Amino acid sequence: MSKHLYLTTSPESLIASMLPPVEFGTYLSRGTKNRNKGEAIYFEIDLFQVEKLIDLDSLNRRCVAKPDGSPKCSVYLSIYRVLEKLPLSAFKNLYLTTENGHTLELKKSPYNSGKEVRGKLHLYQELCPVTPMVASILAPSAFLKRLTDGSSPIVLPKLLFVDLKLGELATNPLRGSAEQLPYPNVGHLRDCLEILREEEGKEMKTVLRFFFGLLLFRTIESGFFIGAKDEMIYYPYPSISELELINYDFFRSI
Repeated sequence: MSKHLYLTTSPESLIASMLPPVEFGTYLSRGTKNRNKGEAIYFEIDLFQVEKLIDLDSLNRRCVAKPDGSPKCSVYLSIYRVLEKLPLSAFKNLYLTTENGHTLELKKSPYNSGKEVRGKLHLYQELCPVTPMVASILAPSAFLKRLTDGSSPIVLPKLLFVDLKLGELATNPLRGSAEQLPYPNVGHLRDCLEILREEEGKEMKTVLRFFFGLLLFRTIESGFFIGAKDEMIYYPYPSISELELINYDFFRSI
């Protein structure tokens, strides 16, 4: 059996497994006996590109088939500051698994920052290594750069985040309809967005300080972003109508 390497985001961990990506997602969300329940967000990592960063002897010794011939599901290799140590070139596809065990595969795609609209309101859920929900007037590429290039007191080595839907609140924070936005405390979200629109020089505002590990996949706007400074990887997320055609089981479970 071949060995795979995965970066999970909650908790941030580097895990070796003999399970291929989709089966690994089912294992994370449901456990070996379907007695668990929880969603998972994880990347497959190119093992050959990170060989010098991990203990290969330990991996090969521990990640072996069980006596009955079944595959080894998980071998933890690292649980601390994993994201910052991995080169972006080692990141392969991104996988999202619902709490019911249905997995969606997202592939990397070129990102055209030239089409970003300056001054537009955004809502970002940071996923790794920190996890606040942040409202911002910065477009994704500018948001990533601002938090990783050392130009502000808050500096991260790398950042993974996803942009979330704002609907009418993106242009009218106080009076726009929030009927389709299942966020907690929408009144506070409106206030944060209005502060960004009215307060000169204000570019970011924390909406929620804590992420409880459940991302509502139906609220994703355009996709996931990961990188540092001017280097960024983009994983576009399909529209709801596209999702229904691409992966109906995943669509039904979100």
